[in-house]
Amino acid sequence: MVPHIVLEEIGKPYQRVLVDRTHNAHKSPDYLKLNPNGLIPVLVDGDLVLYETAAICLHLCDTHPEAKLAPPVGSAERAHFYKWLMWLTNTLQTTLIVYFYPERMVAPGNASGTAEVKAQAEARIAGLLDQLDAELARHGGPWFGGGDYSVLDAYVFTLCRWTRNFSSPAARTRPHLGPYLQRMLARPAVQRVLAAEKLAPPFV
Repeated sequence: MVPHIVLEEIGKPYQRVLVDRTHNAHKSPDYLKLNPNGLIPVLVDGDLVLYETAAICLHLCDTHPEAKLAPPVGSAERAHFYKWLMWLTNTLQTTLIVYFYPERMVAPGNASGTAEVKAQAEARIAGLLDQLDAELARHGGPWFGGGDYSVLDAYVFTLCRWTRNFSSPAARTRPHLGPYLQRMLARPAVQRVLAAEKLAPPFV
């Protein structure tokens, strides 16, 4: 969803290609030629084949500077942009993956271990969501980086969406994240992605 939102914000034509995980299409020989890790997404841009969501987003920023989806290179704002982008993909997203797939962290059949890993991940995610909320409170701007919309917003929105069915408080319940997520939902690019993906409420 993150690259799709970014592409919609850029406004240039692109083509989505379904990789049907229910039929293990992401493990097919043809797909593994694109991404040997068997993970989604992959961007094919001419002769360039690129995987890793953060890398795809940075490439889109660099090749479409007119969209202004990242602060100027060399600025302090750009440095913080890098910091948060890496934090989102390496810290929050990684912990969410552990929450959704706790069985990957324990021996096969270890039900009690799986439950413990899931519970610990959920508790950690709560603190990370609080960190997002605190950053919005700190600067008081409408978007995650402050006054200007950026790739960070597509990332924050998507990862917060993953918490929508949590038993512990979802991202939307926090005082600053809640209104922020509603602002994200109101963006036409986000609306187009939700429609294209045929997603149903609750969206966050």
